[in-house]
Parts: sequence; structure tokens; C-alpha cells
Amino acid sequence: MDKNTVWAIVLSFLVVVVSAVVEIKVIIPRQQAKAAEKALVQQKEEEARQQQLASRQLVATEENKTESEETILPVSEENFTITTNKVQVTFTNRGGDIVSYKLLEHLDKDTNSGVQMVDNVTPLNRAFSISLGDATADVLNDVFNVKKIDDYTIGFYKNYEYTDGSGNVQKFVLGKLYTFKPDEYMFRLDVTVNGQEGTTGLNVDGVSYTLRTSPQIGPHYNPKDRYEVRQYVAYSGSKKTKKAISDRYYNKKYEWAGVAGKYFTILVKPENAANMKESVRCVTESSNDYSNAQIMLTRNAIETAQSTDSYYIYIGPRNETELIKYNSKETNSWDLVNAKLNQALQTSGILSPIEKVLKWAMEMIYKLVHNWGLAIIVLTVILKIILFPLNRKSALGTLKMQELQPQMQALQEKYKDNPQKMQEESAKLYKAVGYNPASGCLPIVLQMIILFAMYNVFNNYFEFRGASFIKGWIDDLSVGDSIWTWEKQIPLISGFTQNTLRILPFVYTISQLFNGMITQYGGAGGGQSKTQMALLMYGMPIMFFFILYNVASGLILYWTVSNILQMGQQIVINKITKKQKLELAKNQKPVNKFDEKFKSGKKKTR
Repeated sequence: MDKNTVWAIVLSFLVVVVSAVVEIKVIIPRQQAKAAEKALVQQKEEEARQQQLASRQLVATEENKTESEETILPVSEENFTITTNKVQVTFTNRGGDIVSYKLLEHLDKDTNSGVQMVDNVTPLNRAFSISLGDATADVLNDVFNVKKIDDYTIGFYKNYEYTDGSGNVQKFVLGKLYTFKPDEYMFRLDVTVNGQEGTTGLNVDGVSYTLRTSPQIGPHYNPKDRYEVRQYVAYSGSKKTKKAISDRYYNKKYEWAGVAGKYFTILVKPENAANMKESVRCVTESSNDYSNAQIMLTRNAIETAQSTDSYYIYIGPRNETELIKYNSKETNSWDLVNAKLNQALQTSGILSPIEKVLKWAMEMIYKLVHNWGLAIIVLTVILKIILFPLNRKSALGTLKMQELQPQMQALQEKYKDNPQKMQEESAKLYKAVGYNPASGCLPIVLQMIILFAMYNVFNNYFEFRGASFIKGWIDDLSVGDSIWTWEKQIPLISGFTQNTLRILPFVYTISQLFNGMITQYGGAGGGQSKTQMALLMYGMPIMFFFILYNVASGLILYWTVSNILQMGQQIVINKITKKQKLELAKNQKPVNKFDEKFKSGKKKTR
């Protein structure tokens, strides 16, 4: 064995020994420490999970005794309140139900207090009451025992028994545990059925119990208000349902379901939707002089002695900012992921992208002017500037059409018995002078698209609720303006005006009439009969007055300002067309000379 081989063996041995020492002294202890740390974390997580589970079942396992086995003092009906940074909730121990749910950050202009989301409550129809059986069964109206766990958690429990289909008496404790978070519109309701000895579950004709939402969501709903809504909304997978609520059953699967209004909503998301019956009952029956808007969710039969069902319930604004939080674990306190509650938002199909752009633009302008009404005015000015070239081209095209009237009338007379030939010759004439009849429609189409998009912006986006312009007159751009209201019902008038005198619709109508007069003065009505012109000038504005009387004041403000700006634009265009007419008359070559001037772009505008 040579010297190099010996050194190789010695060095290899040293490497092995040193590696072993390092592993024993350093690596293994580190691994053991990490393992111990991981085990400690897992232990704490398990303890927290068990503690949470125990808390969620606490109200139903209270000593696991029947009324005969424990001393229960006489309990009378009493209310309890939980207040967070977002909501103030009032419970009654009768049924363990909610009788008041106020949103602290959103005021009801009629009451000047938080919006009441639990409305039209009656002694036999409260929010999140339970009936044993299906949706036709009476709600539980007994006084429950109460356990206030902490500032954000309260539980209610009561012993019950019933005779099943086999004649066996089933005894159980029914528990309802409400858990809130300080900065959430969402809370969790845990419904627990804790069977006594020998109890095999809860099965009443194939189902266990039915949970109902509030009889009506706030603020106060007037069914005659055609700009307010009450919808049944639901979501399952990629499918969403939005229907005007009516007395019927919806027999479809759902991941969540609820009732939505124009600006607020109640959504119920079962933790395990597979336990729910694929049927939701919607109710609109009338009580207290106005209709309900309520849904009832039925749980399938419970086949085990103990069961806890968790429901995540959102009661708050119907806006993207809040609802989208529940798609990401990091943005909500309940660790929910992909809940898709934002599918409950009101959308407008193909106009949605335009609405979002307009909404974004107004929000940017608002940051500069700090007034939503001024933001609308500034946006209207910007839109008019952008559309001015099209409006100008349309007006000049109309002038060209006027100059073609003699030739058009000659063609109509010549080919009055041959419409097809007349169309062909008319097309040749248009082509010869470079006129496209459809070009005049483009500005009108664009303006109508923007108008419809603005209508949807003020009706679908929560952000504009309560957006003020002029205090005491236009306090909320999402509803009609108001300077005077009255209570006495006047036939025809009350139904149309909603007992409210509004000024903006009158201002709009006057602006529309003047706009029509200026347009006709500029000769834009060439080729139309006097009857047609009169209809356009007077009939349309008056008709729109009745149509738009109760719409959002933000929309009428936009349209009125647009009319005023249009009048200014039309005056400028009238001067241009007047100068063009003088040039045409002077050169005695109306069509060709006008066409040369129109194409050259060298005409003066002043």
C-alpha cells in the first residue's frame, strides 16, 4: 500500500468521523428542536380547534341534562344586544332570534339612524327563527335559555322532544350560537342538535329543521317604487340566479342563497351545502301593510345523535368592496376562500365595462372636487368635448343632406313606381358627394349608450348611495331630488309623483325644449314635416318628463347639463353651417363647392 493510499484512507475516515460528530452534535439536535417546535404548534392548533368546536357546541351540551334533571329558574322574555364596529344586533330569547340588525356606518335618511336590515318582524316571524320540519311548519316561539359567552358571542338553547314515525320519543337540546367579529358584516350561526340517551337524530317527514331570513330587508321597501328591487339571489358553481322574489320554491342546488335589494343584501352560506335540501322557499306574503321578501332554507334529516351546522351570514352593503373580501382568506376574518358572494352584485351585461369606466372617472374627479354633483358636471363636460368632433360632423352632414333635397325629390318623383331603382340612384348620389346617411346616427347612438350606462351606474353601484350635490335639495344622487313632500293621497298625482315635488325633471324638460328649438333653428330638421318636427320638439321632452320624474337625480343632472352644453355646441355649429350656406349660395354650386370646402378643412369657424 503506497503512501497516497494510506493518506486517502485516513482522510476518508476523518471525514466520516467528523460528519458523524456534526450530525450528532448539531444536525440531530436541530431536527429534534424543529420537530418539537412543530409538534408544539400542532398541539396548540389542535387545542384551539377543540376549544372552538367546544365553544360552537357549548349551548347544546349544557350539562347534557333534561329539564327534570336540572333546576331551571323561570325564564321570561328578554332582549340582548351585541354591538360591533359595523352593526348593532338585538336578540330575543324567544326562539333565540334576531329582532333588530342596524348597520352603524349607513344611515337611513327617513330615520336618521343606522339602516334597519331586519324589518317587518312579527311575534311569529322573526329573523333566523327555526321551525322543526319543512318551511310550512310554525316557528319555535318558546323562551330559550341564554348564555352570553363574550362581547361578540351569545348562545340560546332549549330542550325539545318529538315522536318519530316509529312512535319513539326523541329528546334533544336545540342550540343556536351567534358569533360576530369586530369589523365584519358577516357572522356565523351554529345550529346544534344534541340528542339525549337513545335519540337517533332529528327527522320530521324527511327533513330536520328550516331556517328563515328576515321577513324584509331594509331600508323600508315600497313595492310601488319601480327603481327599488327585492331579488332572490343564489349561487352554485358557475351558475348564479337573480329573480324578482315571489311566492314559490326554487328547487336547485346552491352554495349560498339570499335576498338582495338595490343597495343591501342578506346572504346565507351553509358551511356544508350538501346537508341542505335542494329547495328554497321564497315568501312575499303581506303583513303590516307591505310585502315580505324572505327565503327559507331547509336542512335534510339528521341521522346522528349529535350534529352542528354552521351558517355564514352576510348582512350588509351590496357592493363589491365588501363582498369580494370572501374570495381570499387574507381579506376576511372567517378564513373563507372563493365564497363568490360578489356574484350577488347587480350587473348590466354588455354595458358593464362602460359603467365601470364612468364610475372610475367620477371617482377620480370626486377626489379633486369633493362633490359628487360637481363630479358629474365635470365628467359631462369632458364627454361633450370628446364627442364634439362627431357632433360637428353629424351637423355638417345634415347640411349636406339639406342641399341634396332638390335632387332627392327629383329622384323620388322620377322613380316613384320603382322603389328599388330609387334606392340605387339615391346611393349613387350619396356616393358622388361623399355623404353617408348613417354617419349622423353615430353621435346619437354613442350618447344613448352613455345615457343608459349612467342610468345603471346610479342604480347599480352602492358607492353612489347618499352621494350629495346640494344640501336640502339634491341630498342623494341615487334617488330623485325633493323640495317638498305631502302625505295626503291625490288620485293619479300621488301614484305618479310618489307625493314628492321635484325640480330637476322640470329643469331637464325646459333644457330639452330649448335644445330642440336651437337645433331646428340650425336647419337640422330638413326633410321632416312640420308634424314630425313638432313631435320631436315638444312631444318627446314631455314624454320623457313623465318617464324620468322619479329616476336618480344624478342621471337627470347629467342629462340636463348635457342638454345645456349641447345647446352651446349647436350655436357654434349653427354659425358654421350658416357660413357654409352663404358660401354655397355665392358660388352657385351648392353640392360640389360645399363638398370641396367640406373636404379641404380650410373653412373658418369664426
